[in-house]
Amino acid sequence: MPDKVIVASSHLLSEKGASLSEFEFGMIIANSAFQRWMMHCAKTSGVVDLAPLDILIVHHINHRERSKRLSDICFVLNVEDVHTVNYSVKKLLKRNLIQGEKVGKEMFYRTSEEGQVFCKRYREVREDCLVDSLKSFNFSPDKLTEIAENLRALSGLYDQASREAASL
Repeated sequence: MPDKVIVASSHLLSEKGASLSEFEFGMIIANSAFQRWMMHCAKTSGVVDLAPLDILIVHHINHRERSKRLSDICFVLNVEDVHTVNYSVKKLLKRNLIQGEKVGKEMFYRTSEEGQVFCKRYREVREDCLVDSLKSFNFSPDKLTEIAENLRALSGLYDQASREAASL
């Protein structure tokens, strides 16, 4: 094992999985930083007291200006617990960031005018604070795309491993 392995849980470290432990620690701290970033960006964009999941949901509902069902939101965001998404949707409805419309037996959600303004302002803050500072890393767009592809592939491995663990 390398001398300088940085991990969150040394008891999970093994010769076989040292790099995986390093990756997982990176994911833990990146996830925490990303969630903190989203909440500060939302606050700066004029909307306070939103949880990270609320922010992800309002942006997804705004995506491509198409109405979304609860099941669509859960599927795309890879959230298994429908109740947490439903809670966020209710919160966003109360905040008038989204609107619901019943079509047949199903509810479809879209961003309200206020939600669209929020998403636009969030994008502006993101451009000013994050996108410009990313230039200091000298990551090419192709490199970021490669990292994103790898993260999506690894998420599939974790999904498969969770199904295997659930069947034990």
